[in-house]
Amino acid sequence: MWNILLAEGHIINIGHDVFKENRKLADKNREKLKKEGVFSVNIMGAIGSGKTTLIEEAIKALGSKYKVAVIAGDVIADMDAARFLKLGVLTIPANTGKECHLDAHIVSDLLKKNDLNSYDVLFIENVGNLICPTDFDLGEDMKIVVVSVSEGDDIVLKHPVIFKTSDLAVINKIDIAEAVDVNPDTMVRDVKSLNPKIPVLLTSKRREETVKEWVTAIENAMLEKKAGKR
Repeated sequence: MWNILLAEGHIINIGHDVFKENRKLADKNREKLKKEGVFSVNIMGAIGSGKTTLIEEAIKALGSKYKVAVIAGDVIADMDAARFLKLGVLTIPANTGKECHLDAHIVSDLLKKNDLNSYDVLFIENVGNLICPTDFDLGEDMKIVVVSVSEGDDIVLKHPVIFKTSDLAVINKIDIAEAVDVNPDTMVRDVKSLNPKIPVLLTSKRREETVKEWVTAIENAMLEKKAGKR
């Protein structure tokens, strides 16, 4: 419950604990997706980090083996959703209006309106932001944070919480690292300083081997979940 403590010592109740209520809904989402056999991935990152492109590459690689769906989160625009639709997968736009993140309530509502019982993988592209999404569990199986070298090699330490709470970190667009005078190894070191156990991938759409590593990381996590190892 949120309260305001006034100078005179009086307390004004202004409503429910938003985070507590979100966690309850997230647990319900998680249980629903588990029953339906859907592996869900919450992909977070700032605008321009390359989240959409990485999801597209995962869809292309996994779409022939698994049935894939995508929730495309954005404040207003549906441009990312249109990109996913072109790949022939179930695409669910999630416009948040003024909110800078998705939350469990939004995801719960979308899950009620869309039957995912026959699907294997659900990608959830969160709203472009490195701060707000950290506080809102969606009920996902895997949290991934994506940053680009174009954001500067200090971007990691400026946003510590999201790296401490994610299951996988991705340093993207490494093909332009030299052009923007950024050392990806510095970014990896910073991630590990915040979360020593988190796996870190260096990726670029233009380097096929890194895209394969990205797809493999997701598929392995999914298979581990189904085998009861996660």
